[in-house]
Amino acid sequence: MVSSRPLPAQPSGEPPALHARAMDNLAFIRETMERAGAFTAVSGWGTVAVGVTAIGAAALAASRPTAGEWLAVWLGEAVLSVMISGWATARKARAARMPLLSGPGRKFALSFAPPMVVGAVLTVVLYRAGLTHSLPGLWMILYGTGVITGGAFSVRIVPVMGLCFLVAGIAAAFMQFAWTHDVLALAFGGLHIGFGIPIARRHGG
Repeated sequence: MVSSRPLPAQPSGEPPALHARAMDNLAFIRETMERAGAFTAVSGWGTVAVGVTAIGAAALAASRPTAGEWLAVWLGEAVLSVMISGWATARKARAARMPLLSGPGRKFALSFAPPMVVGAVLTVVLYRAGLTHSLPGLWMILYGTGVITGGAFSVRIVPVMGLCFLVAGIAAAFMQFAWTHDVLALAFGGLHIGFGIPIARRHGG
């Protein structure tokens, strides 16, 4: 004889704990994919600080009586800017739990470094040849190139900043030295500050 007992009711939905866990997993996957696609640890406030120190360096270099002293001031600024940028980027990466030496961070560094190495070598070559007047344009062109290539693995505004440096450098290459110094100050000072603020505001510092 067939039993007439009703079948047990099926659950009408997912348990709340399982649903919450699934949402957390989706959020983690989405965040991981975003981090894998772009290096977002470029520090906007660090970029602003580099711009401020560059303006100070430009003012100090303008008063130097010899090409050697002028170059020494800018080389000192280069070292200082690397220290500021490195510290600020590492701090932002730690806060975002983003590795610096793997994924997009590694690609950014490997793309940015070659133009900087070329710039360092050519700086020595041109100074020894007595062509110091060519250095401002060269620096802006190679720095812009590095920011564009490295910025391909970062947020969109970074390569735009690099393009502005590249244009400024090309223009400076055809100017008199007295003018190129002013362009150098406006680029390394003004562009860093002008782009650093929106980077900080839109991308977490």
